[in-house]
Amino acid sequence: MTTTSVSASLSSELKQKIQSRQARIAVIGLGYVGLPLSLLYTEQKFRVMGFDIDDRKVKTLREGGTYIHRILAGEIQSARSKGFDATSDFSLLNQMDAVIICVPTPLNEYHEPDMSYIVNTAESIAPHLRAGQLVVLESTTYPGTTEEVLVPILEKGNKAALKASRSENSSEQKFFVAFSPEREDPGNETVARRDIPKVVGGLDPEASELAAALYGSIFNRVVPVSSPAAAEMTKLLENIYRCVNIALVNELKMLSLRMGIDIWEVIQAAATKPFGFQPFYPGPGLGGHCIPVDPFYLSWKAKEWDFHTRFIELAGEINTNMPYNVIESVTKALNGQKKALNGSRVLVLGVAYKKDIDDLRESPAITIIELLKKGGADVNYNDPYCPQVGKGRKYDLGMKSVPMENLGQYDCVIIVTDHSDYDYKKIVQEAKLVVDTRNATRGIKSPKIVAS
Repeated sequence: MTTTSVSASLSSELKQKIQSRQARIAVIGLGYVGLPLSLLYTEQKFRVMGFDIDDRKVKTLREGGTYIHRILAGEIQSARSKGFDATSDFSLLNQMDAVIICVPTPLNEYHEPDMSYIVNTAESIAPHLRAGQLVVLESTTYPGTTEEVLVPILEKGNKAALKASRSENSSEQKFFVAFSPEREDPGNETVARRDIPKVVGGLDPEASELAAALYGSIFNRVVPVSSPAAAEMTKLLENIYRCVNIALVNELKMLSLRMGIDIWEVIQAAATKPFGFQPFYPGPGLGGHCIPVDPFYLSWKAKEWDFHTRFIELAGEINTNMPYNVIESVTKALNGQKKALNGSRVLVLGVAYKKDIDDLRESPAITIIELLKKGGADVNYNDPYCPQVGKGRKYDLGMKSVPMENLGQYDCVIIVTDHSDYDYKKIVQEAKLVVDTRNATRGIKSPKIVAS
C-alpha cells in the first residue's frame, strides 16, 4: 500500500468512525464551552471523555453533580448513564479519536494574549498523539494560532515523529488539525445549540472534511472555510462587530445623559427601521470571555504586520472605561443626597456579566466593586446566581451574596446586572437611591432613580 493510500485510509477510517458514532471524543476544558459540548456529543450517542486539570470539576462530574447554573445535575447524571466520564489523566488521550480543545484564552496585565492555556494543553496532548487522530482548537484566539503555536508543539512533542496533515504531506505518520470557533451564548434559550452553524477550517482538505464530519454529526449546519486562520478571523470579526457597536451606544449614552435625552427611547425608536439598523444596548461595561478580550487579540497580532487597529482599540477603550462612568454617576447621585462615596453603604445588584447566568468572566461588576471599595464605600452585593465571589485571574474579593433584605439600610443600590428574579418596583420602593445601569427600572417613575 502506498503512503498516499495509507493516508487516505487513516482519514476514511476516522470519518467512518464518526459517522457510525464509534469515534471516541475527548473534550479538554470542562467550562462554559467544553461541558455543554461534551453533553451535546453524549446526547448524540458518542463516547465522550472530558479532560480538565481541575480535580474538583472532575470529582463533581463523576459524582453526578454540576458547577454551572444552567446545566442541571440531572443532565450530568443522564450523560453519565450514557457513558460520559471525566478525568485529569491526559495519558488517556491516546485512546481518543478526536480531541477538542476548549481552554481559556485571557489577556495578561498588558492586554496581550495569554497563550499559556493553549501551550500547556498542546504540551499535554503531544506525548499521547497517535496517527489518524483529529485535533480541533475551539479557543478564541488570533489568526495564525493553530498553525504557528498549536501544530509545532504537537509535532515536536509526540514520540512517533508524527506530522500534521498538509496537502503536500502524504505520510502515513500524521494527524489532522482544524480550528472551529466556539459560539456559546450563555443564557440564550431562543436558539438551540444544534441550530448554531459551526465554522470549521482545516489545515488541509482532509482535516476540513473530518472536522466537518465531526461537527456535522451534532450541529445542523457546518460552514467550511479555507484555513484555520480564516476560521480564527471569523470568530474575531463576530465579536469585534459587537464590541464596536456596543462602544458606539455606550458613547451615545454618555452624551445623551448630558443632553437630557433617554438613549433607550432613542434605540427603541431607531429599531423600528426595517433595514440598515440592528439595535445594540449600553451598559456598565462589557463582560464574558469574548467581547472584552477578542479585539485585543487582533490588535496585538496586527502589530506584526505593521498595522494599527485604531478603530478596534478605541472601541475597547470606551467599553473598558464604562465602569468608571458608573462610579462617577454614583458619586454624583450621592452628592445630590449630601453624602460622599467614602463611608457610604452601597449594594451592588448582580455580579454576573449578563442577566440570568452565573458567569463572572470579565464582569464589569467586579471592577465596579473594586472601584467602590477604593473610593472608601462599604460594599455588599446580591446575586441569586453567584452566591460568592472569591478569587479570579484578575481579582480577589472574598465576598458572599447578602440577602435582599432591608434595602433602606444602604445609601445607594446599583443595578449592574438586570436579573429577571429581581422585583424592580419593590427595589425602588425600599431603596433610598437607585443607580440603574441597565434600564431595568423602565416604566417606574421615581425621583430615587438615577440613570447611568
